[in-house]
Amino acid sequence: MQLLLPCAFVLFAAAVAVQDGPRTPPVPMKLDNVRLLVTKFDETFAFYRDVVGLKPAFGKPGDNYASFVFPDGAQIALFRRALMAEAVGTSAQPSTRREQDTAALILAVDDVDAVYKRLLARGVEFAGEPANRDAWGIRAAHFRDPDGNLIEIFSALKK
Repeated sequence: MQLLLPCAFVLFAAAVAVQDGPRTPPVPMKLDNVRLLVTKFDETFAFYRDVVGLKPAFGKPGDNYASFVFPDGAQIALFRRALMAEAVGTSAQPSTRREQDTAALILAVDDVDAVYKRLLARGVEFAGEPANRDAWGIRAAHFRDPDGNLIEIFSALKK
């Protein structure tokens, strides 16, 4: 029995070493875009193009996929939710959301109040007027696209 304990310890230590394995450098990757999975593709496309004012880089109403480019080169994309559900095996699940939001599209702007007024004039319904969020260090306003995705516009509070 005394001879088995050291052997057991060596086997345990070897097993732990194999699980940890040698540290390898991370695989190089970069965020390409955020893809919104939508049920109202055409309405959402028009919203980002006509109301928000983003330039379509790919796609058009009636398509299954479209992408939009921000002035700094960042991109968001739209994809029909049913097609993604089919791809990941969740087609049998309800396509509606009735819970609290789990993600938000955050857009930095120079002047929240000016952008708020511009979007309000274009028919955007906000959750409330722009407000200082002192604990966050920002002034922000929130609204939704036609598919219900939460969007925040913000600018840093002036010190």
